[in-house]
Amino acid sequence: MIQQGVAASERIFEILDLAPEVADAEDAWELPRSKGRIRFENVSFRYGTEWVLKDINLEIEPGTRLAIVGTSGGGKTTLVNLIPRFYDVTEGAVLIDGHDVRSVTQASLRRQVSIVSQEVVLFHDTIRSNICYGMPEVSDEDLERALEAAFAHDFVFSLPQGVDTVIGERGTRLSGGQRQRLSIARALIKDSPILILDEATSSLDTESELLVQRALENLVRGRTTLVIAHRISTVRDADRIVVISGGGIVESGKHSDLLGLGGEYSRLYSLLTEDGPSNGAASQKE
Repeated sequence: MIQQGVAASERIFEILDLAPEVADAEDAWELPRSKGRIRFENVSFRYGTEWVLKDINLEIEPGTRLAIVGTSGGGKTTLVNLIPRFYDVTEGAVLIDGHDVRSVTQASLRRQVSIVSQEVVLFHDTIRSNICYGMPEVSDEDLERALEAAFAHDFVFSLPQGVDTVIGERGTRLSGGQRQRLSIARALIKDSPILILDEATSSLDTESELLVQRALENLVRGRTTLVIAHRISTVRDADRIVVISGGGIVESGKHSDLLGLGGEYSRLYSLLTEDGPSNGAASQKE
């Protein structure tokens, strides 16, 4: 058993000793609170030799809601992951308020961004610790306000220890909808000007999705929001929709305008609506 442990620890430390691929520049500076303006300038990205994104040009105005749709593997998540520098672009630049994200510190950049994804990361700790993770100076009043806005207040305070209830590894003692609402409360506490919603409701049942959607409406208010979704119902009210196919933006516009084009978005809409392709013509009247 000791020999097995030693072998395992050697492999673990080999990984821990790896130098990060994304690092701060020597002259990196602290980015102040952002207005939320994002611009992709001739952005291309590849994993190894495979190009995932090619020649992306996109500007997102502060406080607007941009929906990103497309088939699986088209590069939607990769595109938004370039904003907090989970990866660096291969070509071009990503700018926030006109500043190249590679010129500022990662810590100050990531303070500008909150992410609510399909896979909620929760720890074997209390609800309070999970929501306030990385933000120790959170008052009880601010915590309660965030829980109320996330429609999580009632279920949290029905638990035996309320916000001090331990929720188990990965939040296993909670339902999917409850975990997602805690993730939204965490984003509300962080109060970042830029919000990324990556398939935030795709794994929920209908009842849970409705509660989470109401909580998300509170969260997106006043923020620059990028929404990745397979369900068209979650993107039709966006200020703008971009369709990504083959690593590039093939269509851009509002829901009704894109349906009228009869192109890729219309095809996706027909595939993803619950009534199937036969609903496409009627849907264009919405």
